[in-house]
Amino acid sequence: MWYDYRFRAYPDRTGVTAEAERHIDIHRQAYNHTRYEYDTLDTDEDKVGSAYQHQKRLTEWKDEWPVFSQAHSKALQKTVERFYDNLSNLSDKKEKGYKVGELRWKPPREYQSVTYSQSGFELKNTSGRTAILWLSKIGDIPICHHRSIPDNATIKEVTLKKETTGEWYVTFSLEVEDNALPKKPDVDDLDTKDCVGVDLGINNYIYTSDGDSVDWLDLSDEYDRLRREQRSLSRKEHGSNNWEKQRHGIAKVKRRIKRRIEDFQHKLTTWLVKEYDAVFVEDLNVSGMLQSEGNARNKQDASWRRFIEMLEYKGDLYGTHVVQVYPRGTTKECAECGVETDKPLWVREHSCPSCGFEVDRDANASYNVLARGLQELGLGQAEVTPVETATAVETDGGWSSSVPASRVIETGSLGA
Repeated sequence: MWYDYRFRAYPDRTGVTAEAERHIDIHRQAYNHTRYEYDTLDTDEDKVGSAYQHQKRLTEWKDEWPVFSQAHSKALQKTVERFYDNLSNLSDKKEKGYKVGELRWKPPREYQSVTYSQSGFELKNTSGRTAILWLSKIGDIPICHHRSIPDNATIKEVTLKKETTGEWYVTFSLEVEDNALPKKPDVDDLDTKDCVGVDLGINNYIYTSDGDSVDWLDLSDEYDRLRREQRSLSRKEHGSNNWEKQRHGIAKVKRRIKRRIEDFQHKLTTWLVKEYDAVFVEDLNVSGMLQSEGNARNKQDASWRRFIEMLEYKGDLYGTHVVQVYPRGTTKECAECGVETDKPLWVREHSCPSCGFEVDRDANASYNVLARGLQELGLGQAEVTPVETATAVETDGGWSSSVPASRVIETGSLGA
């Protein structure tokens, strides 16, 4: 499996910032030239139409335009591949019914990264908090080495990127062989007590079948600041120095929002896969939810699809089964008898008119997610354990079934 490690980079400390920017611009020109040849050359005669075929033209490019000889060959091949990956993603969206146009030319502001694949890089001096990344044709770049690359992982690709805030980051794409990953417990040996159903809720970010819940992340202050910064930008002359400075300020606010959400999700998913042998979650159609009526911004802030993807790859890293289940009806269906009851959003308790089972609405949904997950694994249905419908509160003395999102951010775990 593949996963990424990201580090802050400081090319200015070794004086290679200008060289890094120059190389990124060379790759931007290569990307645009790939697009030009794809549109103008004959597919069969000129060997274009796939990344592998188009990469064969790089030798001709270097003969005709010496500037391309200054870039690392493997990185240049990756730039050509990047165009065809974008083209493939565009085709996939078109097949799904989206209205799409053509790939655009990349101006300097929209092309701010370069990827080295297989060779042309070396990570050095990793014993301290600052390591050195050597990139061919660019030089040494200090990085904040806040965590070590796992011994069982191999660095396959390195991406150097300049963010809109002006900060530099390095992303290592790591590959771990399947036989080096923790082995997931056999399905037949799973204890239902070590399995959990997770409902992605409305009042709470998640609600588990064990009765635990985590509140939504409060981003109101960040969004208030973002609105103020955007109003300030609208009053400045477009393209002026003050406008550019303000644009960087907005980028920093957006970066903080994104980082808080990602940090929250990383810690929450890590807790789930470490705590349980099997985690079941709804397979939500997030793109459809964002297009429906309601508060789309809150749904986007929830980033449920990214949350589910984190769960899946961390399940592989920690040896935990992560199963997505069919989501329709988990809220309406009674976890005790299976009878469906329509409930508007403002009704927060489940009260079954058939069997009389009463429980919190999100708890009922989490029980159904657990039951469907166990059926998916062929383990039958879990026993429903009723919980109190009253909202629990955080206490200083020990564990509480309701955990504020701020506590996840501050401590990095859901423990007391």
